[in-house]
Amino acid sequence: GMQDSVFQISGVEVKAVSLFEKESAGMKLTLVDTAILTEKAILSLSDLLSENTSVFIKNHGRGALATASFRGSAPSHTRVSWNGIELNNPMAGMADFSLIPVYLIDQLSLQHGSSSLAGGGGGIGGAIQIRNAPSWEERTGLRYIQGIGSFRTFDEFLQLGAGSRKLRFKTRLYHNYSKNNYSYVNPRIGNLNPVTGKISHPLETNENAAFYRYGVLQELYYRPSSNQVFSLKYWGQFADRSIPEVTSYEGPDNSNLNNQQDLDHRVVADWNRYGDLTRWMIRSGYSVKRLDYVQQNRVPGLGLIPVVSSASVMKSAFNTFTYIYEPLPDLSLEGRFDVNLHDVQTHDSVTLTGYHKQRYEMALFFSASKSFAERVNLNLMIRQDWIDGQRAPFSPYFGFDIRLIDGTDLLLKGNIARNYRQPSLNDLYWQPGGNPDLLPEKGVTSEAGLEYQLIFADNLIRTELTAYLSDIKNWIIWIPGFKGYWEPKNISRVHSTGLEYSLLLQGELHGIGYKLMGSYAYTRSINYGDPLVWGDRSYGKQLVYIPLHSGNLMVNLTYRDFFITYQYNAYSERYTTSSNDLSSRYRLYPYFMNNFAVGKDFRFRGLDLTAEMRIYNLFNESYHSILYRPMPGRNYSVVLMIKI
Repeated sequence: GMQDSVFQISGVEVKAVSLFEKESAGMKLTLVDTAILTEKAILSLSDLLSENTSVFIKNHGRGALATASFRGSAPSHTRVSWNGIELNNPMAGMADFSLIPVYLIDQLSLQHGSSSLAGGGGGIGGAIQIRNAPSWEERTGLRYIQGIGSFRTFDEFLQLGAGSRKLRFKTRLYHNYSKNNYSYVNPRIGNLNPVTGKISHPLETNENAAFYRYGVLQELYYRPSSNQVFSLKYWGQFADRSIPEVTSYEGPDNSNLNNQQDLDHRVVADWNRYGDLTRWMIRSGYSVKRLDYVQQNRVPGLGLIPVVSSASVMKSAFNTFTYIYEPLPDLSLEGRFDVNLHDVQTHDSVTLTGYHKQRYEMALFFSASKSFAERVNLNLMIRQDWIDGQRAPFSPYFGFDIRLIDGTDLLLKGNIARNYRQPSLNDLYWQPGGNPDLLPEKGVTSEAGLEYQLIFADNLIRTELTAYLSDIKNWIIWIPGFKGYWEPKNISRVHSTGLEYSLLLQGELHGIGYKLMGSYAYTRSINYGDPLVWGDRSYGKQLVYIPLHSGNLMVNLTYRDFFITYQYNAYSERYTTSSNDLSSRYRLYPYFMNNFAVGKDFRFRGLDLTAEMRIYNLFNESYHSILYRPMPGRNYSVVLMIKI
């Protein structure tokens, strides 16, 4: 492929990436800019994804559960991994992005649609990969970030890195706290003025919504010789969140208390060895998660009585062996073998329900990629999984890149693939309602796109347009059953079609460094379930909570030591009922988010300092990401970073 070319100008790095790699033929990949990772360091991954990528994040309130919908699919269809081990919890099958601090991420990449097969199965919508990498050139360094924001929010991050050419370690510690007591207008309650006849909505405070989390990420790298690297990484985190009342609740204040605690330990070790034509890697990881959820209702005369008190422990062991052989520069072969084991134990001490189950997964993966005369790349991947000894649906992928004009970076790309996802353990065994007879979800996806990149006089333009089509059968959906509780069923066939467009412009004009990044997604996700079973009104309708149009834009300008960043997001209306009920009660109106930041870099007695002031929700818009969960109005934070 083409070599990276780099121009360094007053804080703006213009970097051409190699678009033409045979291993990623036909794949739509997004590598999130390191400048964005730095800019959003004090935020959660949910904020970064919704502001800077085409992934739609369903946010249950500031600091609360945040799940992803990638290309109009369900939260469990997005596979999330940290240094190769999965973060989706085996109980619910999804990942909570509000529990992942951006501060821990060195490299963030998105594999759209079936590109996700390269990292593992199950990512029908796509996959998000978080990686940590050693910086062998870096000297010993200390970095501290302090954030102070509205609603009594405090964020502290400390990073220490040291080492030699053979051994490196990096330690990151962090603590986040927020009282989170913002005010909002409650549109669900109307007060009629008897004189004027006008209706006003009361201003309410987000009570019982405080959250905190603290954690550590420890990395250790050892390079005994130039052709092999050992690494050991540990990430431990504790989070405690109070969950506020929904705004539709009409009882007395503070009558219910909900609280959730998450304790996570994850460790992963790997050994990479590089030969002249080969590379192999052995990786083992282990994760254990404890999730405690308590809901207490206030009963007159009795005080707070627990109605839910559930404790769940999830343990997972991951093992991978990968072998890559590149006999010729234009041909590479890869084989991989995975063995994973999950153990879930959940128990509710109030309702006395729960289950204890194990799942054993084995997978074989093979890929072959070939390039022809710098004009065509082809890539074939095949994946076969076994779950508890049962053969799962076979998943092949075929992708191509064609360089349309010799010597330019204008590519036509495309792929066709099959993917599938196993029901989560909750889908199968949850008490009451779990359905052990569920079939795996199966999807066939195809996509085609154009990608273009050009460097002209220290300026770079990179743009990509992709259209996709996906047809998922046996879609698992929980619906109210006759016995008075919800049950999951394989009833739907979901047909998604969409467009994704992204644009990056960066460079320098008259001493001002600029970077402009934008993306737009058109997502049509339609339910073609069985109308007899599903009630005919949802047939042919958009899936709940998925906006038809969404887009974002980030503009960053630097001049000498000053920088300003403007961030814009827009979402079209979303439905909250499967019949796409148009009444205002069940409709989430379109909203537009504007964030603004201004900062300056200082040098003071050998220290590098950065001070920044941020304004979120600049125009004080009142909005909901999901029904009955209002989001904060205009709010502020000040961030100070010190580097030694």
